[in-house]
Amino acid sequence: MTHPLVTILDDEPEIRRILTDALEEAGFRTQSFARAREFEASLKRVTPDVCLVDLSLPDTDGLALVHRLALEQGAAVIIISGRAQVQDRVTGLELGADDYITKPFDPAEVVARIRARLRSSGPAAQNSDVAEFNGWTAQFDRYVLIDAQGAETPFSHAEGEVLRLFLESPKRLISRARMQEMLGGGAGDSFDRAMDVRISRLRTKLGEDPKKPRLIKTIYGAGYIFLGDVTWQ
Repeated sequence: MTHPLVTILDDEPEIRRILTDALEEAGFRTQSFARAREFEASLKRVTPDVCLVDLSLPDTDGLALVHRLALEQGAAVIIISGRAQVQDRVTGLELGADDYITKPFDPAEVVARIRARLRSSGPAAQNSDVAEFNGWTAQFDRYVLIDAQGAETPFSHAEGEVLRLFLESPKRLISRARMQEMLGGGAGDSFDRAMDVRISRLRTKLGEDPKKPRLIKTIYGAGYIFLGDVTWQ
């Protein structure tokens, strides 16, 4: 059995050491990098299961890097940053991060968040990576939505998790508690905000009217219902 690979991008040697020790003790394989250029070069050779990315990097904009990773990589992206302001957290999630952990952190919590993220990304109820619904095709192996005219719109790993959850349970209420159970991450306001961001971005990509969404319906106080007719290929 191949153990999941976690890459760590942080310019602080002590942070890299703490994370590497905790992750390898928990059974993960690791690679660590101090510079974004070395980190991105490694991605051309191997795709990790999870990327841990600091935002304060000496050679690139951490948020821009997170956005590229979310769109181009199949890995989950978790930000680990000393920036604790709500706006930084919101921006990171809006750009496609799967989770946001602030420094200082407990290494055990990082391990637990990674395990939760990998569980949510594991084998799904559907064996297919292609679903068709209401004139759209979602290709989860390529992370793209294709409209009826063939135009492609990329979606992030985090957005794909939510979309897949909806497509696997069409016309059924999905509560916030169920979403938290399936997708992992921290509970409470931080998780709720992350889900709001992902669903808002999905609605935009699907051309939904935010005031009268046709596909992703909010049931206030209860959760969401996906109203499309879904066929898995």
